[in-house]
Amino acid sequence: MNLYKEARSLIKVNIREYGMYIALFVIMLTFSIMTDGLFMSSRNISNLLDATGYIAVLAVGMTLVIVIRHIDLSVGFAAGFMGAIAAIFMSQLGVPFYFTIPIILVMGVVIGMFNGFLVAQLGIPSFVASLAGMLIFRGALLRVTEKTGTINVDDDHFNAIGNGYIPSLATVGGLNLLSLIFGAVVIIFYLYSEFSKRRNKLRYNFEVISGGMFAVKLVFVSAIIAYITYIIAGYNGFSWTVIIMLLIVVIYHFLTTQTVLGRHIYAVGSNPEAAHLSGISVKKITYIVFGSMGMLSALSGILFTARLQSATTTAGTLFELDAIAAAYVGGVSAAGGVGKVTGSIIGAIVMASLSSGMNLLGVGISYQYMIRGAVLAIAVIFDVMTRKQRA
Repeated sequence: MNLYKEARSLIKVNIREYGMYIALFVIMLTFSIMTDGLFMSSRNISNLLDATGYIAVLAVGMTLVIVIRHIDLSVGFAAGFMGAIAAIFMSQLGVPFYFTIPIILVMGVVIGMFNGFLVAQLGIPSFVASLAGMLIFRGALLRVTEKTGTINVDDDHFNAIGNGYIPSLATVGGLNLLSLIFGAVVIIFYLYSEFSKRRNKLRYNFEVISGGMFAVKLVFVSAIIAYITYIIAGYNGFSWTVIIMLLIVVIYHFLTTQTVLGRHIYAVGSNPEAAHLSGISVKKITYIVFGSMGMLSALSGILFTARLQSATTTAGTLFELDAIAAAYVGGVSAAGGVGKVTGSIIGAIVMASLSSGMNLLGVGISYQYMIRGAVLAIAVIFDVMTRKQRA
């Protein structure tokens, strides 16, 4: 009973963080029942995560942009444009994929830093600066694809990024062994991280949840990871897209929670004036965040191009809006200073799950847009209401 009361109190205090996890669980359970288990099949979950990859990567970068009270509308067509440049490099110029990918990522950083220059140095509102960028990259994408409309990519190694899976050392009961090992490693890493975090808090006499509640949390999360691993291993195993997505989440989660840079980013988002007075360079943080956003836009373009095995004139359409929606649904505050990259990934999966479930149920595309819009509106209303309660 005490654990139940503590769990209720914990969820109530951290409702912004846990709300989307609960929503995702409810969505998956509902669609699984309505589709007679088809939604939670190995094939559907694997395809759902693969389709989420390029948006989830953008959502991670967009989270930090929104945290520092800005927005970047150029990321969609920037991703489409850089994906097209990657296709041109490999199919028309003969540049190997292992040179092409770093070049495109660096190009993304440069583009992002230019946006940062417009915002931080010239003081142009990020909405206007990125809107200009969106139009420029839209035109540039049309320009580089105007001759054929589609630029096919024949490099198998590059295409494997969007369509390939990690190799299977063997199969155990029809399950991909290497994927099972990877899932086990993720669980071990999670347990180590949680124990280390708890130990550090106790060392400095910070408040922590009870031992019983801590054990329940570890068992619950580990069981979810194990179950998802089991489902994915039953199809083709973990795809390279999912591996890349998870690596991005781990890296950015570490940067935002365990480094001085992460603390400075959230300080700037909470109060730019106070951050400046405390010695934090707001301009430097703006450059870094927009540069990061540009790099992740390039990575998103690479993932999308590899998934389609081609670059098209429509690549990048509405990517920025999907990324913004994923960030807000994942708990990022519209007022800045609040939000986690892990939440944004959950937000991206929530939106993808809604689309996948409604497609399986045969819901019309018009209703799908309205329902997704309603979910986004509810997420923002929820953010506003929780901020008012805390104030």
